[in-house]
Amino acid sequence: MPSSVDALGQACSPGCSLALSTCCSVSAWQRRLPVLAWLPVYSLQWLKMDFIAGLSVGLTVVPQALAYAEVAGLPPQYGLYSAFMGCFVYFFLGTSRDVTLGPTAIMSLLVSFYTFHKPAYAVLLTFLSGCIQLAMGFLRLAHTCPVLWGHSIPFWLPGFLLDFISCPVIKGFTSAAAITIGFGQMKNLLGLQNIPRQFFLQVYRTFLDIGETRVGDAVLGLVCMLLLLALKLMRDRMPPVHPEMPPGVQLSHGLVWTAATARNALVVSSAALVAYSFGVTGYQPFILTGEIAKGLPPVRVPPFSVTTANGTVTFTEMVQDMGAGLAVVPLMGLLESIAVAKAFASQNNYRVDANQELLAIGLTNTLGSLVSSYPVTGSFGRTAVNAQSGVCTPAGGLVTGALVLLSLDYLTPLFYYIPKAALAAVIIMAVAPLFDTKIFGTLWRVKRLDLLPLSATFLLCFWEVQYGILAGTLVSVLLLLHSVARPKTQVSEGPVLVLQPASGLHFPAIEALRDTVLSRALGASSPCAAVLECSHICSIDYTVVLGLGELLEDFHKRGVSLVFVGLQVPVLRALLAADLKGFQYFSTLEEAEKYLRQEPGAEPYNICEDSVPEHKAALLKA
Repeated sequence: MPSSVDALGQACSPGCSLALSTCCSVSAWQRRLPVLAWLPVYSLQWLKMDFIAGLSVGLTVVPQALAYAEVAGLPPQYGLYSAFMGCFVYFFLGTSRDVTLGPTAIMSLLVSFYTFHKPAYAVLLTFLSGCIQLAMGFLRLAHTCPVLWGHSIPFWLPGFLLDFISCPVIKGFTSAAAITIGFGQMKNLLGLQNIPRQFFLQVYRTFLDIGETRVGDAVLGLVCMLLLLALKLMRDRMPPVHPEMPPGVQLSHGLVWTAATARNALVVSSAALVAYSFGVTGYQPFILTGEIAKGLPPVRVPPFSVTTANGTVTFTEMVQDMGAGLAVVPLMGLLESIAVAKAFASQNNYRVDANQELLAIGLTNTLGSLVSSYPVTGSFGRTAVNAQSGVCTPAGGLVTGALVLLSLDYLTPLFYYIPKAALAAVIIMAVAPLFDTKIFGTLWRVKRLDLLPLSATFLLCFWEVQYGILAGTLVSVLLLLHSVARPKTQVSEGPVLVLQPASGLHFPAIEALRDTVLSRALGASSPCAAVLECSHICSIDYTVVLGLGELLEDFHKRGVSLVFVGLQVPVLRALLAADLKGFQYFSTLEEAEKYLRQEPGAEPYNICEDSVPEHKAALLKA
């Protein structure tokens, strides 16, 4: 198991001079509470770096949280309610110094699908998702397997099922989500009213009502998008700071970097100031966010029933209403969070404990439900800000969480003046990178069949997310099964026919292999001997053994030989145990060809029952 020391200490930024590797032995308590591994050696230099990083992430998360609540179909304060619990939980349980937990665009989209824009359903879904993730973490069901996005995903059941969600499926889902979320903000960007949330109806009504666009909102939204893009490009292209630079240059560099990093807060604040200025004159050209519930959220148990005008909706009915969301939300949450953690761990050369990450996100959601949070996960964008700010430990999250709480307690009256067009610009610029424009061309060059699950997922996700993921996964599994059932066989003709299956051999493939061997070796007018080169076959089952036995009988009836070469120990053991009539095997292809051409000096290992009894007995015993 990777230690917390490995996770937090091996890749600190140059400013973090003190190495955590001095704590080499990590106890069980330190594995469960990684904070115990790095807190005793915490330094003032780390405090400085963590404070800067936490402040940078905080200035990013506040406007994003308000915007993502709109995506989730919830009142704006619920975005802030969801943005602070993960900061405090991850301080104790996190094994990555970079990761920040909170609301994300994709998770907000899923919440909007399964909670019907009702806060009670969203909070209950948070609690149930956290319980599921905690159970998986305690049972240590998140073994890592590097197959997704170049990172790792959970393994076993249901983590085992996630292994069948291929990269094209994920790319299809995220690209569809980017379009769904981005287009869903067009109504706010253009100042349109009464636009439905269902995607296809949304597209229809948006174009139908395009003539009702409010000029003020449209202009402000476009200006905000241009400013966000310009600040992002400025930060990406800034040269690194060198110690020999004059202090004035370093100061200006720091100010520009701070403004570019906190661009969301800067742009939203400027838009709110413009809206307030118009409001003072008595004319308001923008649609504003409006009243936001002031103060910290009350601490209370999640709602296990809801009272409506038509009666009481019981817990069982709420669970039935959420349906597939109880599987999709927790699984996509842990998938996204662990993928983010693995990405930055690989980039910064340290390790994370997937099971511990699962516990962190599970406890965050469980405790978050007590403060009216909706489901959260690891945020790639804010994690990138955290890493680029030089964070050293998860202590930076304490600054972020404190800033969110201060915003809830003191700044909510100011949020009244934030134009919805500005928040729409923040969301659109945040989700735009999720759409991978290069994936189609890449798959066309690498493997065109992978375009099938990508397309199935992409198209059906506009209808229902779970149907898109299910369809893409099903297509991926069918392609996998086809390759297993019809493995390619390389054929080399000559005096002796050599057939080499290009992949493993399992029961669906034996009939196809038999047909290939029989048609190439025995189908001609003059049958020829054949060699089955099995170096790529690492295991076989009983059906394959029976099929190979029938194949040997077919060759025996035609009076020609079929021999085996390159058998790995498990395969050879199985074939010897079956006592197949006429079974002969050689260590090299040259020996097999020499024997079949009836040249002296080559004999199979088991041409007679007593020729290699010691070898056969050793294999059977092994």
